[in-house]
Amino acid sequence: MESHATVVFADGACSGNPGPGGWGAIIVTPDGQVTELGGHEPGTTNNRMEMTAVGKALRHLERTPGPVHIYTDSTYVIQGITRWVFGWSRRGWKTAEGGEVANTLYWKRLMALLAERKQAFPAEAALVEWRYVRGHVGVPGNERVDEIAVAFSKGRSTQLYVGPLQRYGVAVHELPEDTSLPEEKPRQREGAAPAYSYLSEVGRTVRRHATWAACERRVKGVSGARFKKTRSAQDEARVLEEWGVQAQDVQSED
Repeated sequence: MESHATVVFADGACSGNPGPGGWGAIIVTPDGQVTELGGHEPGTTNNRMEMTAVGKALRHLERTPGPVHIYTDSTYVIQGITRWVFGWSRRGWKTAEGGEVANTLYWKRLMALLAERKQAFPAEAALVEWRYVRGHVGVPGNERVDEIAVAFSKGRSTQLYVGPLQRYGVAVHELPEDTSLPEEKPRQREGAAPAYSYLSEVGRTVRRHATWAACERRVKGVSGARFKKTRSAQDEARVLEEWGVQAQDVQSED
């Protein structure tokens, strides 16, 4: 157990994407108190629920000083809040290609919560560390928040625990040793390799194109449209996750 830090597990779920969603969080404070949180939204996405879970935990801890270690299986949340938001913010919440950033309101809320924490406490007492935990590999805290989130997404009644750690039925202190993000392949230079695909989003429909010309025809002049060139299947999967889209929902053209 990380006795000097508050430990948070957070997770989100969605029955369909978009669809009814749920989120869950476990908060374990250094004094040995456990608080489970959870909630439901009738129409949302998985990524929004992941972000909501983290935001609700941070809001709950707004008056609690000391380091906070947040465990989540969402690479989207971790990379977004530690890397991508800074560029998005500088560009007025536009992607590098000029499209609208997905879930802007949620990112702004998380940034505001972290800024408020820095203002409220000295540097060490405001520290928030983001730790990746692989989903469904038996980590007790992650399994429990997944259970909470899924239950709420399906509208099932779920009893949330609030009380001492000694009486908590989850071995939440069994923390993963490896919390590093999955390795990313180094990015190739622009033009060094052909594109794997071109993705476009108009309205809520995402399509995959074999050529830039086809992609451009679809997005040109369309307000709010997004587009992205990908260089591998892994790169495409990352973009779709960032956009909050399931691969099976992508329409192929050309």
